[in-house]
Amino acid sequence: MLERIIQLDKQVLVYLNGLGSEQWDWLWLIITKQLNWAPVFILVFYLLQKKIGWKNFGYYVLFIAVMVLICDQTVNLFKYSFERLRPCNDMEIGEIIRRVKTSSSFSFFSGHATNSMASTVLTFLILKRYYKHAYLLFLFPLIFAYSRIYLGLHFPTDILTGYAFGATCGYIAYRLYAKYIFRTS
Repeated sequence: MLERIIQLDKQVLVYLNGLGSEQWDWLWLIITKQLNWAPVFILVFYLLQKKIGWKNFGYYVLFIAVMVLICDQTVNLFKYSFERLRPCNDMEIGEIIRRVKTSSSFSFFSGHATNSMASTVLTFLILKRYYKHAYLLFLFPLIFAYSRIYLGLHFPTDILTGYAFGATCGYIAYRLYAKYIFRTS
Protein backbone atom coordinates (compact mmCIF):
# COMPACT_ATOMS: atom_id res chain seq x y z
CA MET A 1 0.00 0.00 0.00
CA LEU A 2 2.76 2.46 0.95
CA GLU A 3 4.67 1.63 -2.22
CA ARG A 4 1.58 2.37 -4.29
CA ILE A 5 1.17 5.77 -2.59
CA ILE A 6 4.84 6.56 -3.26
CA GLN A 7 4.47 5.65 -6.94
CA LEU A 8 1.31 7.75 -7.27
CA ASP A 9 3.12 10.61 -5.53
CA LYS A 10 5.93 10.38 -8.07
CA GLN A 11 3.49 10.28 -10.99
CA VAL A 12 1.65 13.37 -9.75
CA LEU A 13 4.96 15.15 -9.22
CA VAL A 14 6.15 14.32 -12.74
CA TYR A 15 2.87 15.64 -14.15
CA LEU A 16 2.77 18.87 -12.09
CA ASN A 17 6.45 19.57 -12.54
CA GLY A 18 6.11 18.94 -16.27
CA LEU A 19 3.55 21.75 -16.58
CA GLY A 20 6.36 24.27 -16.17
CA SER A 21 8.42 25.90 -18.89
CA GLU A 22 11.83 27.53 -19.00
CA GLN A 23 10.36 30.95 -19.73
CA TRP A 24 8.66 30.96 -16.29
CA ASP A 25 11.45 29.41 -14.21
CA TRP A 26 12.75 32.84 -13.13
CA LEU A 27 9.35 33.71 -11.65
CA TRP A 28 9.10 30.50 -9.63
CA LEU A 29 12.64 30.97 -8.35
CA ILE A 30 11.55 34.38 -7.06
CA ILE A 31 8.32 33.00 -5.56
CA THR A 32 10.11 30.26 -3.61
CA LYS A 33 12.24 32.71 -1.58
CA GLN A 34 10.56 33.88 1.62
CA LEU A 35 12.31 37.26 1.57
CA ASN A 36 10.64 38.13 -1.74
CA TRP A 37 7.27 37.96 0.00
CA ALA A 38 8.29 40.74 2.42
CA PRO A 39 6.00 43.40 0.86
CA VAL A 40 3.01 41.09 1.34
CA PHE A 41 4.05 40.34 4.93
CA ILE A 42 4.49 44.05 5.69
CA LEU A 43 1.02 44.82 4.33
CA VAL A 44 -0.55 42.01 6.37
CA PHE A 45 1.35 43.09 9.48
CA TYR A 46 0.15 46.67 8.96
CA LEU A 47 -3.49 45.56 8.59
CA LEU A 48 -3.16 43.29 11.61
CA GLN A 49 -1.50 45.87 13.85
CA LYS A 50 -4.10 48.45 12.83
CA LYS A 51 -6.89 46.22 14.12
CA ILE A 52 -5.37 44.58 17.20
CA GLY A 53 -2.99 47.30 18.44
CA TRP A 54 0.74 47.27 19.20
CA LYS A 55 0.58 45.17 22.35
CA ASN A 56 -1.40 42.33 20.80
CA PHE A 57 0.68 42.62 17.64
CA GLY A 58 3.82 42.11 19.74
CA TYR A 59 2.30 38.95 21.19
CA TYR A 60 1.33 37.87 17.67
CA VAL A 61 4.96 38.22 16.53
CA LEU A 62 6.06 36.18 19.55
CA PHE A 63 3.50 33.48 18.77
CA ILE A 64 4.61 33.37 15.11
CA ALA A 65 8.28 33.08 16.13
CA VAL A 66 7.68 30.25 18.60
CA MET A 67 5.32 28.46 16.22
CA VAL A 68 7.81 28.64 13.32
CA LEU A 69 10.59 27.40 15.63
CA ILE A 70 8.46 24.42 16.68
CA CYS A 71 7.42 23.72 13.09
CA ASP A 72 11.01 23.92 11.80
CA GLN A 73 12.36 21.60 14.46
CA THR A 74 9.55 19.10 13.88
CA VAL A 75 10.09 19.19 10.12
CA ASN A 76 13.82 18.58 10.62
CA LEU A 77 13.07 15.68 12.96
CA PHE A 78 10.88 14.09 10.27
CA LYS A 79 13.30 14.82 7.43
CA TYR A 80 16.22 13.19 9.22
CA SER A 81 14.08 10.29 10.47
CA PHE A 82 12.55 9.41 7.08
CA GLU A 83 15.48 10.53 4.90
CA ARG A 84 13.32 10.70 1.79
CA LEU A 85 15.25 11.98 -1.19
CA ARG A 86 14.01 15.10 -2.91
CA PRO A 87 12.58 14.57 -6.40
CA CYS A 88 15.62 16.25 -7.95
CA ASN A 89 17.83 13.60 -6.27
CA ASP A 90 15.54 10.58 -6.78
CA MET A 91 17.23 8.20 -9.26
CA GLU A 92 13.90 6.92 -10.55
CA ILE A 93 12.54 10.30 -11.64
CA GLY A 94 15.48 12.71 -11.28
CA GLU A 95 16.24 12.63 -15.00
CA ILE A 96 12.59 12.81 -16.08
CA ILE A 97 11.53 15.92 -14.18
CA ARG A 98 12.49 19.52 -14.76
CA ARG A 99 15.19 20.14 -12.15
CA VAL A 100 15.08 23.91 -11.91
CA LYS A 101 16.76 23.96 -8.52
CA THR A 102 18.53 21.32 -6.48
CA SER A 103 19.11 20.70 -2.81
CA SER A 104 20.97 18.01 -0.94
CA SER A 105 18.69 17.95 2.12
CA PHE A 106 15.81 15.55 2.54
CA SER A 107 12.24 15.99 1.36
CA PHE A 108 9.60 14.69 3.78
CA PHE A 109 7.94 16.93 4.78
CA SER A 110 8.09 20.48 3.42
CA GLY A 111 9.14 23.20 5.83
CA HIS A 112 7.98 25.83 3.32
CA ALA A 113 4.48 24.33 3.26
CA THR A 114 4.42 23.85 7.03
CA ASN A 115 5.52 27.34 8.02
CA SER A 116 3.51 29.14 5.36
CA MET A 117 0.32 27.28 6.29
CA ALA A 118 0.87 27.63 10.05
CA SER A 119 1.43 31.37 9.86
CA THR A 120 -1.46 31.83 7.42
CA VAL A 121 -3.92 29.89 9.58
CA LEU A 122 -2.97 31.84 12.70
CA THR A 123 -3.14 35.17 10.86
CA PHE A 124 -6.39 34.31 9.08
CA LEU A 125 -8.14 33.28 12.28
CA ILE A 126 -7.21 36.61 13.87
CA LEU A 127 -8.02 38.75 10.82
CA LYS A 128 -11.24 37.12 9.65
CA ARG A 129 -13.34 39.07 12.15
CA TYR A 130 -12.00 42.35 10.74
CA TYR A 131 -11.67 41.73 7.00
CA LYS A 132 -14.27 40.08 4.79
CA HIS A 133 -11.69 38.80 2.31
CA ALA A 134 -9.11 37.52 4.80
CA TYR A 135 -9.39 34.10 3.12
CA LEU A 136 -7.23 35.51 0.32
CA LEU A 137 -4.28 35.01 2.66
CA PHE A 138 -4.39 31.33 1.69
CA LEU A 139 -3.08 32.22 -1.76
CA PHE A 140 0.33 32.63 -0.12
CA PRO A 141 0.84 29.03 1.05
CA LEU A 142 -0.76 27.63 -2.10
CA ILE A 143 1.52 29.53 -4.49
CA PHE A 144 4.56 29.37 -2.22
CA ALA A 145 4.38 25.60 -1.69
CA TYR A 146 3.54 24.85 -5.34
CA SER A 147 6.82 26.55 -6.24
CA ARG A 148 8.57 23.67 -4.48
CA ILE A 149 6.90 21.13 -6.79
CA TYR A 150 7.54 23.30 -9.84
CA LEU A 151 11.24 23.52 -9.00
CA GLY A 152 11.52 19.75 -8.40
CA LEU A 153 12.26 20.06 -4.69
CA HIS A 154 9.22 18.39 -3.09
CA PHE A 155 6.71 15.67 -3.77
CA PRO A 156 2.98 16.46 -3.43
CA THR A 157 2.74 14.39 -0.22
CA ASP A 158 5.55 16.50 1.26
CA ILE A 159 3.43 19.58 0.60
CA LEU A 160 0.13 18.07 1.77
CA THR A 161 1.71 16.73 4.97
CA GLY A 162 3.30 20.12 5.58
CA TYR A 163 -0.09 21.79 5.03
CA ALA A 164 -1.80 19.45 7.48
CA PHE A 165 0.87 19.83 10.16
CA GLY A 166 1.10 23.58 9.63
CA ALA A 167 -2.67 24.08 9.75
CA THR A 168 -2.81 22.11 12.99
CA CYS A 169 -0.01 24.17 14.54
CA GLY A 170 -1.59 27.41 13.34
CA TYR A 171 -4.94 26.44 14.82
CA ILE A 172 -3.42 25.46 18.16
CA ALA A 173 -1.45 28.71 18.25
CA TYR A 174 -4.63 30.66 17.51
CA ARG A 175 -6.54 28.89 20.30
CA LEU A 176 -3.77 29.76 22.75
CA TYR A 177 -3.58 33.33 21.45
CA ALA A 178 -7.35 33.74 21.71
CA LYS A 179 -7.44 32.26 25.21
CA TYR A 180 -4.51 34.14 26.72
CA ILE A 181 -4.11 37.31 24.65
CA PHE A 182 -7.49 38.34 23.26
CA ARG A 183 -9.10 37.49 26.59
CA THR A 184 -6.84 39.88 28.49
CA SER A 185 -7.20 42.74 25.99
